[in-house]
Amino acid sequence: MPIALLPDRALVTVTGPDATSLLQGVLTCNVETLQPGEARLGALLTPQGKILFDFLISRIPDGFRLDAAADKAADLAKRLTLYKLRAAVEIAADPTVAVAAAWDGASPAAETATVADARHPDLGARLYAAEGAFSADASEEGYHAHRLRLGVPEGGRDFAYGDAFPHEALMDQLGGVDFRKGCYVGQEVVSRMQHRGTARTRLLVAEYPGGASPAPGTEVQAGQKVLGITAGAAGTHGLVMLRLDRLGDALAAGESLRAGGQALAVGRPAYATFAMPDAGSGTSA
Repeated sequence: MPIALLPDRALVTVTGPDATSLLQGVLTCNVETLQPGEARLGALLTPQGKILFDFLISRIPDGFRLDAAADKAADLAKRLTLYKLRAAVEIAADPTVAVAAAWDGASPAAETATVADARHPDLGARLYAAEGAFSADASEEGYHAHRLRLGVPEGGRDFAYGDAFPHEALMDQLGGVDFRKGCYVGQEVVSRMQHRGTARTRLLVAEYPGGASPAPGTEVQAGQKVLGITAGAAGTHGLVMLRLDRLGDALAAGESLRAGGQALAVGRPAYATFAMPDAGSGTSA
């Protein structure tokens, strides 16, 4: 029942009477339906629909907390402030609160703020408290290995900020995009990809049966054709960002996949529902 401190994460708070309306109008997720005790995946996009920041958002008494990459927290607060205009909100990075993850039924101290990680039930909960309040018995690396085995990506580790669309980062599969709410930054592009089914690139789970995974950014090839690149990994498991049409062609031709000289097998995360290439025809099914 592990608990791991996550020093690579930090909080941004958005508080005040207009916090809900501000965030509802700029974020991919629906903050109006966000339940107390829930941490929901969300993102702030470029107008062209690329992910600038991804985070877990949850409620606090006077607004919301955004659990983001620590090295992006100040930039996220600054970016949100650009959309503030005359809204009655306060936006600030909060370095005083530590972030941890608890999974497999771990029970934190009663004084810890605990919210369920809505991306995947096996990810457990996020914990927020003052520095030193946690009794951690697992490592940050152990948490990320667990997350990768589930096929759940994180920005900055598994895809580059400013480079990936939400569909490519599986946000449509993990509840990070609400396709029924009103407009938000980048909404037109994301909605078009959803309704036209034009997401040709996806993060997939990968297994390296021959040993440890290659470094992130290593080209994944089938024959002489590049299908994509490797992403985050731990041991023999990881993620890869691949073009599905090229993967389909490789499977139909009976070609094996390699990255950095290592063989790998790829598949769709267990929670995902998007179509995968059919090895018999090179099409998606």
